[in-house]
Amino acid sequence: MSFVATLRQWDMAITCVDRQDLSEALKIFLSIQDPNSKISFDIGCLHFLNKDLDAAEKAFDCSIRKDEHLAVAFFQRGMTFYKKKRYEESLADFQQAFKALRGNQLIDYKALGLRYKLYACEVLINMALSEAQLGNWEEAHKNLVKALNYKTDAKLNIIDKALDSALKQKLFKPVEFPSKVLFKPNKHYVAELEKKDYLGKAKVVASVVPQDAFSGFAPLQPQVQDGPTSPKEPEVLRALEGEAHTVLFQFVPETSDELAVMPGNVVFVLQKGADNWASVIFNGRRGLVPYNYLERLMSMASKQNEGIPQPPSQEPPTRPKRKPAITPRSDSSDSERKEEQPPDNSLIVKVHFTFTFAVSVPPGSPYAILIEKISRKLNLPMTAITLSLTPEATGQSVINDSTDMESVWSRASGVHITLWCYAKEQTDHSPNIEVPLVALYSYESSNPEDLKFHRGDTITIISRVNQDWLEGQCNGDTGIFPASFVEEVPVNGQ
Repeated sequence: MSFVATLRQWDMAITCVDRQDLSEALKIFLSIQDPNSKISFDIGCLHFLNKDLDAAEKAFDCSIRKDEHLAVAFFQRGMTFYKKKRYEESLADFQQAFKALRGNQLIDYKALGLRYKLYACEVLINMALSEAQLGNWEEAHKNLVKALNYKTDAKLNIIDKALDSALKQKLFKPVEFPSKVLFKPNKHYVAELEKKDYLGKAKVVASVVPQDAFSGFAPLQPQVQDGPTSPKEPEVLRALEGEAHTVLFQFVPETSDELAVMPGNVVFVLQKGADNWASVIFNGRRGLVPYNYLERLMSMASKQNEGIPQPPSQEPPTRPKRKPAITPRSDSSDSERKEEQPPDNSLIVKVHFTFTFAVSVPPGSPYAILIEKISRKLNLPMTAITLSLTPEATGQSVINDSTDMESVWSRASGVHITLWCYAKEQTDHSPNIEVPLVALYSYESSNPEDLKFHRGDTITIISRVNQDWLEGQCNGDTGIFPASFVEEVPVNGQ
């Protein structure tokens, strides 16, 4: 099923849920071929409402299989196991949900289309309840005490009630997810499904000037001199620097740095790579699109001189191969540009973490230089980072201060080497220290998932969405924003 067809079916199902027609919504959801992680989660929630726990378990299995970092899916599958009285499996899923929170007090899923906040203290309460059902009252009490470290004012009451019941070795109520709250498709993509007539019908307007020989429109009126102009946002200025192109074919992204576009969209090309991929800006977002899917916009006069062009073929061209060197143009600092394009005598180390990044080190560098660069990049202590030559950090694949680094660098292909990075869990059971940032520019949100702020505001980063976008909190709101709009707050004046 195509991306457009899936989007249309998803939107129809959500409309049925809003009308409380849950049976029809489930029927539409089940007709979607190869549903993504969010749609599988929605299917699981509707089965859970119908008390069809076996079907709900299978749907949540599919959601987790397609997105192993979706904490709320682990939470819902844990509740499914709890209802089926499979308490050991329920406990394991709640532990996975807590691990996916990565030490944060909560995850706000509004940016992903789900109006729900998953709190760490609520996950710990359900972990304690599963331990209690297994007769492990001491572990249950420890989890509830641990929940106090992640408490918020709104959730303090339920923690106190659970602690009081646990001290008396009495069971308490679990924290349940509101199953009618579902993931919704991006409303901007849904709006693109229907064609709109923005111009309307032409009208003949009489001239307001007496004895005017021109019978079409009013003549040009004098303009106000030295009027104030609104400042343009940096993203808008960058778009105006690019070259306008129109999209000929629908393009569905396969990686996080690619951009979804529809036929008829107008994009601004910032850079064209040798592998036929172009870095473009569309609706304030930057990403990669195949250049053979685009056509340069020309003036009406040049169109008339060239005659009417032939319509494009119905089938889109083949997807060009990606070269690792072509990435969207960014406005990062000079030091970051040097790491992306290191000098000839440096090695590029590609590191797979919860996101992928790269650092450059001199050839033959000791372990201390490598771990120090990665620690600075992730803003984590060096003792909390484990490096590995393989995706599984076991045995001889682990890199530490006793590793023979010559054998590590011998694995490099040319000037490139790939490593895997894992962060150890904190032992003090306290939330991670969130990184404070200061806004360099004002940012007006154009999507519901964006974070609005003004120049000089302090922003707390929650996570990194990708290379160009961050998730953070400002003035009580949570959302995503461009990384180029902020910088880290200096510590002790440094």
